[in-house]
Amino acid sequence: MRRLLLALPFALLPGFVLAAEHDHDHDHAHHDSLGAHEHGAAELDAALDGSTLEIELRSPAMNLVGFEHAPSSEADKRKVADARKQLEKPNGLFGLPASAGCTLAESKLESPLFEGEGHDHDDEHDEDHESQHSEIHAHYHFNCATPEALKALDLQGLFKAFPGTQKIQAQLIGPKGQQGVQLTADQPRAAF
Repeated sequence: MRRLLLALPFALLPGFVLAAEHDHDHDHAHHDSLGAHEHGAAELDAALDGSTLEIELRSPAMNLVGFEHAPSSEADKRKVADARKQLEKPNGLFGLPASAGCTLAESKLESPLFEGEGHDHDDEHDEDHESQHSEIHAHYHFNCATPEALKALDLQGLFKAFPGTQKIQAQLIGPKGQQGVQLTADQPRAAF
Protein backbone atom coordinates (compact mmCIF):
# COMPACT_ATOMS: atom_id res chain seq x y z
CA MET A 1 0.00 0.00 0.00
CA ARG A 2 2.81 2.40 0.89
CA ARG A 3 4.40 1.96 -2.56
CA LEU A 4 1.06 2.72 -4.18
CA LEU A 5 0.85 5.96 -2.20
CA LEU A 6 4.37 6.88 -3.27
CA ALA A 7 3.60 6.15 -6.91
CA LEU A 8 0.35 8.12 -6.95
CA PRO A 9 1.91 11.63 -7.01
CA PHE A 10 4.21 10.56 -9.86
CA ALA A 11 1.23 9.26 -11.80
CA LEU A 12 -0.62 12.54 -11.32
CA LEU A 13 2.32 14.89 -11.90
CA PRO A 14 2.47 14.73 -15.74
CA GLY A 15 -1.22 15.64 -15.91
CA PHE A 16 -0.75 18.64 -13.66
CA VAL A 17 2.33 19.79 -15.58
CA LEU A 18 0.55 19.39 -18.90
CA ALA A 19 -2.53 21.27 -17.64
CA ALA A 20 -0.42 24.11 -16.22
CA GLU A 21 1.68 24.40 -19.37
CA HIS A 22 -1.45 24.28 -21.53
CA ASP A 23 -2.81 27.33 -19.70
CA HIS A 24 0.43 29.28 -20.21
CA ASP A 25 1.46 28.05 -23.63
CA HIS A 26 -1.48 27.79 -26.04
CA ASP A 27 0.74 28.17 -29.12
CA HIS A 28 2.79 25.03 -28.41
CA ALA A 29 -0.02 22.83 -27.14
CA HIS A 30 -0.64 21.40 -30.61
CA HIS A 31 2.62 19.40 -30.59
CA ASP A 32 2.53 18.17 -26.98
CA SER A 33 1.45 14.55 -27.15
CA LEU A 34 2.83 12.98 -23.96
CA GLY A 35 3.57 16.17 -22.04
CA ALA A 36 5.24 19.54 -22.35
CA HIS A 37 8.38 19.67 -24.47
CA GLU A 38 10.31 22.81 -23.64
CA HIS A 39 13.96 23.24 -24.53
CA GLY A 40 16.02 24.15 -21.47
CA ALA A 41 13.47 22.58 -19.11
CA ALA A 42 13.48 19.07 -17.62
CA GLU A 43 11.53 17.12 -15.02
CA LEU A 44 12.87 15.10 -12.13
CA ASP A 45 10.99 12.86 -9.70
CA ALA A 46 12.72 11.51 -6.60
CA ALA A 47 11.32 9.29 -3.85
CA LEU A 48 13.14 8.21 -0.71
CA ASP A 49 11.34 5.28 0.92
CA GLY A 50 13.30 3.69 3.77
CA SER A 51 16.68 2.81 2.29
CA THR A 52 15.47 2.97 -1.32
CA LEU A 53 15.99 6.06 -3.45
CA GLU A 54 14.30 6.23 -6.87
CA ILE A 55 15.15 9.06 -9.26
CA GLU A 56 13.65 9.63 -12.68
CA LEU A 57 14.87 12.36 -15.05
CA ARG A 58 12.99 13.35 -18.22
CA SER A 59 14.55 15.87 -20.57
CA PRO A 60 14.37 16.98 -24.18
CA ALA A 61 17.48 15.63 -25.93
CA MET A 62 18.32 19.23 -26.91
CA ASN A 63 19.23 19.96 -23.26
CA LEU A 64 21.65 17.04 -22.98
CA VAL A 65 23.23 16.66 -26.43
CA GLY A 66 22.39 19.92 -28.23
CA PHE A 67 20.13 18.40 -30.90
CA GLU A 68 17.12 16.11 -31.27
CA HIS A 69 17.66 14.44 -34.65
CA ALA A 70 19.16 10.99 -35.05
CA PRO A 71 22.95 11.33 -34.82
CA SER A 72 24.41 11.18 -38.31
CA SER A 73 27.86 12.79 -38.07
CA GLU A 74 30.70 11.44 -35.98
CA ALA A 75 30.51 14.60 -33.83
CA ASP A 76 26.79 13.95 -33.11
CA LYS A 77 27.47 10.31 -32.28
CA ARG A 78 30.24 11.38 -29.91
CA LYS A 79 27.89 13.86 -28.16
CA VAL A 80 25.27 11.12 -27.66
CA ALA A 81 27.91 8.69 -26.35
CA ASP A 82 29.34 11.34 -23.99
CA ALA A 83 25.88 12.21 -22.62
CA ARG A 84 25.15 8.53 -22.09
CA LYS A 85 28.44 8.07 -20.19
CA GLN A 86 27.59 10.99 -17.90
CA LEU A 87 24.07 9.67 -17.29
CA GLU A 88 25.53 6.26 -16.43
CA LYS A 89 27.36 7.90 -13.46
CA PRO A 90 24.44 9.48 -11.55
CA ASN A 91 26.10 9.94 -8.14
CA GLY A 92 27.88 13.09 -9.33
CA LEU A 93 24.82 14.41 -11.17
CA PHE A 94 22.55 14.32 -8.10
CA GLY A 95 25.06 15.27 -5.37
CA LEU A 96 24.44 12.18 -3.24
CA PRO A 97 26.56 12.54 -0.08
CA ALA A 98 29.08 9.75 0.52
CA SER A 99 27.82 9.52 4.12
CA ALA A 100 24.46 8.20 2.84
CA GLY A 101 26.21 5.19 1.32
CA CYS A 102 23.94 5.12 -1.75
CA THR A 103 24.89 2.50 -4.31
CA LEU A 104 23.31 2.26 -7.74
CA ALA A 105 21.33 -0.99 -7.87
CA GLU A 106 19.70 -0.46 -11.25
CA SER A 107 19.57 2.14 -14.00
CA LYS A 108 17.70 2.43 -17.25
CA LEU A 109 18.35 4.98 -20.00
CA GLU A 110 15.83 5.38 -22.81
CA SER A 111 15.91 7.58 -25.89
CA PRO A 112 15.43 7.19 -29.61
CA LEU A 113 18.93 8.69 -29.89
CA PHE A 114 20.46 5.78 -27.95
CA GLU A 115 18.57 3.19 -29.97
CA GLY A 116 19.60 4.88 -33.20
CA GLU A 117 23.34 4.95 -32.49
CA GLY A 118 25.04 4.01 -35.73
CA HIS A 119 21.73 4.15 -37.65
CA ASP A 120 21.35 6.63 -40.50
CA HIS A 121 18.14 8.66 -40.45
CA ASP A 122 16.35 10.25 -43.39
CA ASP A 123 15.45 13.83 -42.45
CA GLU A 124 13.27 14.57 -45.50
CA HIS A 125 10.02 14.56 -43.53
CA ASP A 126 10.42 17.86 -41.66
CA GLU A 127 6.65 18.33 -41.69
CA ASP A 128 6.47 15.55 -39.09
CA HIS A 129 7.84 17.89 -36.42
CA GLU A 130 6.59 15.81 -33.48
CA SER A 131 8.85 12.85 -34.25
CA GLN A 132 11.90 15.11 -34.00
CA HIS A 133 11.16 16.03 -30.40
CA SER A 134 13.44 13.35 -28.96
CA GLU A 135 13.56 12.97 -25.23
CA ILE A 136 15.92 11.21 -22.88
CA HIS A 137 14.53 9.37 -19.87
CA ALA A 138 16.81 8.13 -17.12
CA HIS A 139 15.62 6.02 -14.19
CA TYR A 140 17.83 5.16 -11.22
CA HIS A 141 17.30 2.86 -8.25
CA PHE A 142 19.71 3.30 -5.33
CA ASN A 143 20.06 1.37 -2.08
CA CYS A 144 21.28 3.69 0.69
CA ALA A 145 23.04 2.26 3.76
CA THR A 146 22.41 5.42 5.81
CA PRO A 147 19.33 7.05 4.24
CA GLU A 148 18.96 9.56 7.09
CA ALA A 149 22.20 11.20 5.82
CA LEU A 150 20.41 11.96 2.55
CA LYS A 151 18.90 15.35 3.35
CA ALA A 152 18.71 16.80 -0.17
CA LEU A 153 19.51 16.41 -3.82
CA ASP A 154 22.03 18.85 -5.24
CA LEU A 155 21.78 19.03 -9.02
CA GLN A 156 24.77 21.34 -9.47
CA GLY A 157 26.65 18.47 -11.18
CA LEU A 158 23.76 17.90 -13.59
CA PHE A 159 23.54 21.58 -14.54
CA LYS A 160 27.33 21.67 -15.03
CA ALA A 161 27.41 18.46 -17.12
CA PHE A 162 24.46 19.57 -19.26
CA PRO A 163 24.56 23.39 -19.60
CA GLY A 164 21.64 23.29 -22.04
CA THR A 165 19.43 22.47 -19.05
CA GLN A 166 18.27 25.77 -17.56
CA LYS A 167 15.54 24.63 -15.17
CA ILE A 168 14.31 21.39 -13.66
CA GLN A 169 10.84 20.95 -12.23
CA ALA A 170 11.51 18.57 -9.34
CA GLN A 171 8.99 16.53 -7.36
CA LEU A 172 10.45 15.03 -4.17
CA ILE A 173 8.87 12.59 -1.75
CA GLY A 174 10.68 11.80 1.47
CA PRO A 175 10.25 11.28 5.21
CA LYS A 176 8.88 14.83 5.63
CA GLY A 177 6.30 14.52 2.84
CA GLN A 178 6.03 15.69 -0.72
CA GLN A 179 7.14 18.92 -2.34
CA GLY A 180 7.53 20.38 -5.79
CA VAL A 181 10.26 22.89 -6.56
CA GLN A 182 11.85 24.46 -9.62
CA LEU A 183 15.64 24.15 -9.63
CA THR A 184 18.18 26.17 -11.62
CA ALA A 185 21.97 26.38 -11.77
CA ASP A 186 21.73 29.22 -9.22
CA GLN A 187 19.34 27.23 -6.98
CA PRO A 188 20.29 23.57 -7.61
CA ARG A 189 19.38 22.11 -4.20
CA ALA A 190 16.10 20.55 -3.03
CA ALA A 191 15.62 19.08 0.46
CA PHE A 192 13.77 15.86 1.21
